[in-house]
Amino acid sequence: MQGSFVRKRGSTWTAYYYLADSDLKRQQRSKGGFRTKAEAQSYLNSVVHTVTIGEYTEPTKMTVGEFLEQRWFPVIESTIRPSTFSSYRGQLRLHVIPRIGGIPLQQLRADHLDQLYVQLLKSGRRDSKEGGLSPKTVQYLHTTIHKALKDAERKRLVNRNVAAAADPPRQRQAGSQEMKTWTVEEVRTFLTEMTDHRIGTAYILAVTTGMRRGEILGVRWSDIDFVTRRLSVRQTITLVNYTVTIGTPKTSRGRRSIALDPATVAALQAHRERQMEETASLGAGYTDHGLVFAKVDGFPLNPDYFSQVFDRTVARLPITRIRLHDLRHTHATLGLAAGIPPKVMSDRLGHATVAFTQDVYMHAIPQLERDAADQMANLIFGPPSTNEG
Repeated sequence: MQGSFVRKRGSTWTAYYYLADSDLKRQQRSKGGFRTKAEAQSYLNSVVHTVTIGEYTEPTKMTVGEFLEQRWFPVIESTIRPSTFSSYRGQLRLHVIPRIGGIPLQQLRADHLDQLYVQLLKSGRRDSKEGGLSPKTVQYLHTTIHKALKDAERKRLVNRNVAAAADPPRQRQAGSQEMKTWTVEEVRTFLTEMTDHRIGTAYILAVTTGMRRGEILGVRWSDIDFVTRRLSVRQTITLVNYTVTIGTPKTSRGRRSIALDPATVAALQAHRERQMEETASLGAGYTDHGLVFAKVDGFPLNPDYFSQVFDRTVARLPITRIRLHDLRHTHATLGLAAGIPPKVMSDRLGHATVAFTQDVYMHAIPQLERDAADQMANLIFGPPSTNEG
């Protein structure tokens, strides 16, 4: 930084300094508009310090929106799953860029983000005139913004990640909201209604394995071992920008092997026979993708169709209105209530940890806590006495 100095220009002061370009040639930089010599010198000192410790950031007029659209999206698109990229870009374009996209990136402050989160909680919905986003959604946006600004910091576009100092809303603790699940009787009512549906077996698989929607639709016949009664989760089918996309589970825990019960195996075998009859009748009109659950022509099912069939069926039955994903919750709560160890249930669901499974589901089964209380009492006071006539 030899040769750096401050000089008065008109009524204001300007700081001058030198930096090496890509060819190691010195190039002069300057920043003016300071009211006093002391302000200019303070800025120059800070520049010298950041250059010395390798944290200098080149001044830029790039806005938050320009950074996201021109720098961040193109870079991360090839580094993450298509569905994740679509979610990041879609959410930021919908909720963030219209509100703070015009702020210069290097002038973005934590309080800008705090104000953004408050606005989104109050009136963030774009599909109606009233209503805000949930704390969970705003927290998701904060996490995405934090990731983007962390990359901007790493590329020396900003001095620090201001999202680290922002205050996103707290999510509700796991279990604070009542979880909707079915009783055994409601499960039976629903499955009976789906007996003759061409993809009715898919809902049996959802209930008896707790698999996610995309995992069920991605199952191939080659993933099922009928002899050992095991199903390997290796492929998923999701919607990315309204396009049906074949992918793989997000995590190593998601790529798992699940034991199947005899009744589910029998249902799958019967489904296979019906599918083979469909295939034979179509002949050349059938394209075999090896999928267990597919459209009549063999191509992957649209995940939204799978959900819509479920919703329409539930609506006409005298059972609790739940979402398709709640079949996964139903599988977990019924299994844990029946005494299946949390570790086993965690493995079946593909959760990251057993602790997560316990945090999400154990509260939903009051009987487990009552049983624990009874067992403790038995240890301390002995078995309850019985009065015989």
